[in-house]
Amino acid sequence: MSAYEIALILAFIGTLAGFVDSIVGGGGLISVPAVLLTGLLPATALGSNKLGSVFGAFTAMINYARHGAVSWDVVGRLVPLAFCGSLGGAALVMWLSPTYVKPIVIALLIAVLLFTIFKRDWGEVNIFHKGGYKQQVILVTMAFGIGLYDGFIGPGTGTFLTIAFLLLGFDFLQAAGNTKVLNFITNITALGLFLTMGQIDILYGLSMAVGQVIGAFLGSRFALTGGTRLVRLLLIVVTAGMLIKLVYDYTLSGALG
Repeated sequence: MSAYEIALILAFIGTLAGFVDSIVGGGGLISVPAVLLTGLLPATALGSNKLGSVFGAFTAMINYARHGAVSWDVVGRLVPLAFCGSLGGAALVMWLSPTYVKPIVIALLIAVLLFTIFKRDWGEVNIFHKGGYKQQVILVTMAFGIGLYDGFIGPGTGTFLTIAFLLLGFDFLQAAGNTKVLNFITNITALGLFLTMGQIDILYGLSMAVGQVIGAFLGSRFALTGGTRLVRLLLIVVTAGMLIKLVYDYTLSGALG
């Protein structure tokens, strides 16, 4: 198979990943394995995928922002906290294996999945209210903690951000819009790092970018016109997929260990 044929396949996969990621996050669970299968070195595969993700996140962010589904005053304060948390998580990998933390993440995903399934009205109405010391503590903890997870383990960060905004009282659309802003900032920061290291395949990266833009545009439009119930269903599917993947990875690492 030629490089151009592979690029065409990656564009299609990027479309699917961009569609899912623009609504509830988790697109990396689709796109990263696909890029790794091309035979690129892991660092180059991740860098190429990040190039596509930046375009997808930007497209979705603009779409949500144009429809008033972004709380700029909230997410603007969270960007530096998420960034610092991400750096801390990357440093944490140096002396603590993510394997020890995955059981906690698995337990959290099970709780979120059950909560989403049984609380049918969750995320349908925006009940977020600014102000209050308690809420500020939650926002700071959320931003730094998820940033820490992003740097430490990584996959599904967008989904965890969406869930965190839902827990704060945002509806599904506001949660998705806020998540895309933070995703875009963290993605473009990581992309800069990969560029300086020369770890990007331009052909594959741009192919993913084309697909991500198409998928992100369609996905965000789907969320904005389809309403919260369809977004809720997709969140259940993606959360279940993340749970299965993490359980598999944890079981495999235990078997190999």
